[in-house]
Amino acid sequence: MRDVEALQTILKPKPLISASRLVKTYQINSEKTRSDSRVLGVSSTYPRIQNLKLLQGSFFLASDEEDNAQVCVLGIVAKQKLFGFGDVLNRQIKINDIWMTVVGVLADAAVADKQEFEGVKVQNPNNDIYIPITTAVRKFDTETVENELNEIVVQIAPEANINEQASTINNLISVMHRYVDDYSIVVPEKLLAQSQRTQGIFNIVMGAIASISLLVGGIGIMNIMLASVLERTNEIGLRRAIGAKKLDIRMQFMAEAIAISLAGGLIGVGLGYGISKAVAMFSGWRTIITGASIGLSFGVSSIIGLVFGIYPAVQASNLDPIECLRYE
Repeated sequence: MRDVEALQTILKPKPLISASRLVKTYQINSEKTRSDSRVLGVSSTYPRIQNLKLLQGSFFLASDEEDNAQVCVLGIVAKQKLFGFGDVLNRQIKINDIWMTVVGVLADAAVADKQEFEGVKVQNPNNDIYIPITTAVRKFDTETVENELNEIVVQIAPEANINEQASTINNLISVMHRYVDDYSIVVPEKLLAQSQRTQGIFNIVMGAIASISLLVGGIGIMNIMLASVLERTNEIGLRRAIGAKKLDIRMQFMAEAIAISLAGGLIGVGLGYGISKAVAMFSGWRTIITGASIGLSFGVSSIIGLVFGIYPAVQASNLDPIECLRYE
């Protein structure tokens, strides 16, 4: 616990720190049954760092740590083993020889058992029971040579440099432990790098799908405009006969191609907005639509119309006026 206090004092900007200790148990009983759940002593900041959600009640507070309170929070599986499916708030369980009052129940967490990545263990909290770390240290038996804590998790501030913070932590803990190498520090950089690589692959795949869609759409616009040129051959001949220049014909068909693509872009933006709101409503995912993304959509639509409208426009402007007037 002295390490935790030192980290809270030295690290700037102030990080979020959680200490944990696995409590040795020989019995966990409720009023009617018993459980084989794991008991962990943790800090009150633990659910914020581990992103745990509460189904009932609340997690214990910092004041409970200060008072060595005999309170606990149950994982959803631990709760079902001890009490079934009823309400459990303010009911009691007995861990070894100590009675603990239930103040909260965690929501179901879909995490595989014994999952580990780059030395960072991802535990499944569903069958866990959480008690204040100070209660675990001071009220449960420990071996003389046993470490007071099993793990300290430090969540650094977003603006802090992870390598600098890791170096500071290493130097501080080394001094606190009198330069005895009885600890290990894991910096999950590779976990972050893999997340970034996955995001990059996702962006590439989505970009490829969007590019194929734009290519198909552009070819569709070009075919429509070529068909329009064929159907309006007489009109082109008449315009040329009364003085229209080749540039005028080109600009006419290019403008029509851009108008078609902008209309498609407008429909696409409307559908995209509606679908994103539907996804947010039914899945609970947060979706963000910015003005820049809408502007980019219309810009891309205009470019597609311009690029794929050039060939039909050139073909129309190069038609011979006399042949056009004869065309049936």
